[in-house]
Amino acid sequence: MGYVKKAGKALSRLIEEPVITVGFINDEIFELSMFEKGDIQAERIFCHPLVRDEYGLQEQRLQDDYLREALDIREEAFDDFIRMTSPAQAVDKLSELVGMSLWSDFEWLPYEEELKDRFKKYEFA
Repeated sequence: MGYVKKAGKALSRLIEEPVITVGFINDEIFELSMFEKGDIQAERIFCHPLVRDEYGLQEQRLQDDYLREALDIREEAFDDFIRMTSPAQAVDKLSELVGMSLWSDFEWLPYEEELKDRFKKYEFA
C-alpha cells in the first residue's frame, strides 16, 4: 500500500501535467489519487465502510470537483461513480468513463514476453 502513490508523487515533480495513480489492494480497496508538482491534489478511496474502519483509511485531500474536471467526466456520471463502495465496480466504472482499461497484474510481466519488453520497473526515491 502506498507504493503507487509514492511513484505518482515523484513523477509529478518531473512533468508539467497532473499525474493520476490507481491502486487496487487485496480486492478490498481501490485508491485513486491525483498529484501536481509533487503535491496531492485529490483523492478518493473506494471500499466497504468496514474495510475503511479496519485499515483506518482516510482520503488525504478530497477534492471531487478537481478530480472530475481533470478526468473530464460529466457531473452526473461522476456523482454515481464516487458513491460506489465496491472497489471492482469502481475500477470498471472509471475504466468505462475514461475509455481505457485500468486492470493490470504485475505478475503478467515475467510470463508475457511482449509486456516484459515494453515495461520496466523504476524505483523512485
